[in-house]
Amino acid sequence: MNKKSSDAGSSALDEETARAELYGLLAMLYLAAPSPEVWQALRLAVTEAPASGAFLEEPWRHLVGLSRDLTLQDVTREYDDLFGGVGKPDVDLFGSLYQSGFLNERPLAELRTDLAELGLERNPQAGFATEDHIAYLFEVMRFLIAGDDVEICNLRRQNEFFMRHLHGWVDDLCTAIEAHPRARFYAGMAGLTRAFVSIERQAFDML
Repeated sequence: MNKKSSDAGSSALDEETARAELYGLLAMLYLAAPSPEVWQALRLAVTEAPASGAFLEEPWRHLVGLSRDLTLQDVTREYDDLFGGVGKPDVDLFGSLYQSGFLNERPLAELRTDLAELGLERNPQAGFATEDHIAYLFEVMRFLIAGDDVEICNLRRQNEFFMRHLHGWVDDLCTAIEAHPRARFYAGMAGLTRAFVSIERQAFDML
């Protein structure tokens, strides 16, 4: 293998690793308020992309900037204000609601069928959250990118899962978060999420 082809292979691998890591970070931050360790790492994160003008550079810089301006207590309170509380939260994080107008409807049943085909099942420690929670969907995408079983973890499966279970509603979730009057850090999260999902959608459309 010559150096040029080796560099291209390394670049593609780096890009896939970055995709998986970003899906993992988004999953973690939508599932719960950040832990002290994650919060500290985010505040110290590099904000410059390797290539100037990269599409995610500005929303990422904005999110890191928010983490430096706010305290962990601020963001924990914000998470509870938006997504927590007793009864119906101000902003729902479950895909079936945006896809059908109701929780626990047909989109969730279809998702469970697809997860079973992938050999995945709900974590019994997940508490109240069903599989259509945005955090779990992002975690599945991370698995499909970074997993070792190439029969399951491949670009075709990523495309199918993304288009069936994320493509049609994540923008609506981001809009709902950005419209919330107490959203600051999570408004930045919504901006990063929207930009990332847009890149993913364009890439899958090219397949």
